[in-house]
Amino acid sequence: MGKYKIFVDGSSGTTGLRIADRLAERSEFTILPISEAERKDVHARAAVINESDLSFLCLPDDAAREVVPLLRPDVRVLDTSTAHRTAPGWTYGLPELHDTRKALKTATRVAVPGCHATGFIAPVAPLVELGLVPKTALLHCTSLTGYSGGGKKMIAQYEAERTDPALDAPRSYGLALHHKHLPEMAAITGLTAPPTFVPVVADYYAGMETMIPLDLPALGLTAQQVADALADYYAGQKMISVHPLNEGADGGFLAANKLAGLDRLEIFCLANPDGTQMELISLFDNLGKGSSGAAVQCMNLMLGLDETAGLVL
Repeated sequence: MGKYKIFVDGSSGTTGLRIADRLAERSEFTILPISEAERKDVHARAAVINESDLSFLCLPDDAAREVVPLLRPDVRVLDTSTAHRTAPGWTYGLPELHDTRKALKTATRVAVPGCHATGFIAPVAPLVELGLVPKTALLHCTSLTGYSGGGKKMIAQYEAERTDPALDAPRSYGLALHHKHLPEMAAITGLTAPPTFVPVVADYYAGMETMIPLDLPALGLTAQQVADALADYYAGQKMISVHPLNEGADGGFLAANKLAGLDRLEIFCLANPDGTQMELISLFDNLGKGSSGAAVQCMNLMLGLDETAGLVL
C-alpha cells in the first residue's frame, strides 16, 4: 500500500502544529505542502484538500465553513474548529460513544470534539443514553484548563515576562454563560438544555479537569449505580477508563495536569459519605484527548489503521 496523502490546513496554530508533529513521526503518511501565499487563497487550499486522502481543518470557524463547500463530497475531512460539531451530515468524533466508532470508518465529514465538551460529554452522555439522567436535567459543570487551551496568543501571554499579577491566579471566563462548546454539550449528550458551565484557566501549560456534580436523591440514583454504569459503558476502551467509586484520587487531591502529555481520559466517581452528592471528574490533556490526540484517533479509524497508532497511552 502506498502512503496516505495528508494535508493539515492551518498547521501554524497550536492544534495544527501538534497534529503535524505527530504525523511527521509516522512513515505511512506523505504530508501535502502548500505555499504561504496559497494558504491565504481558499480555492488553492481546497485544491490541495481535494488531492488528499484525508485533511485536517485547523482553522477559525468562518474559514472552515468557507472551504467546505468547495470540497469533493468523498474527500475525508476532520474539522477541529467549532463550526460543524452539531451540523447535519457530520459525525461527532468521540469514538467511544455507542455506534460512533463504526460510523467513523466510513465517514467523510468528522467534527473533532471541543476540549471542555469532551470532559462533560464523556461521563454524561452514557448516563443520559441509559436513562439514568433525564434529558431534561439541568446540570452544572466547571472545567479547569492549562493556558495552552487558549492558543498561541494566550501561550505567549503566560510565557512572557510577567507584568500582570492576575496571570498568577486561576481565572474564570465565559462568564456570560455562552461558551462556544455549549451547543455540542447539549446536542451530543441528548440534554434538552446545556449545563451551566464555567471554564477556568490557570498558570500551567496543559491538562484539563472537568467537574460535574450530581444530586443523587433528585435523580433517584446511588453513587454505585452511576459508577457501575460508566464502568460498564467504557469497559474495554483503550482511551477512556473509569475508576471505581471513590478511588483514584491522590491522597484527596487531583491535579489537573496529571495526564499532560498523554492521549487518554480518566473518569473519577467521587461521592460524599452519606451518598447524597457525587462529583464526576474527567481528567485528560486538553491538547491530547481534548484536541490533537482525538483528531489522530479519528484519523486512524477513518483510514482503517490501528486506532491508537501515534498516540501516547
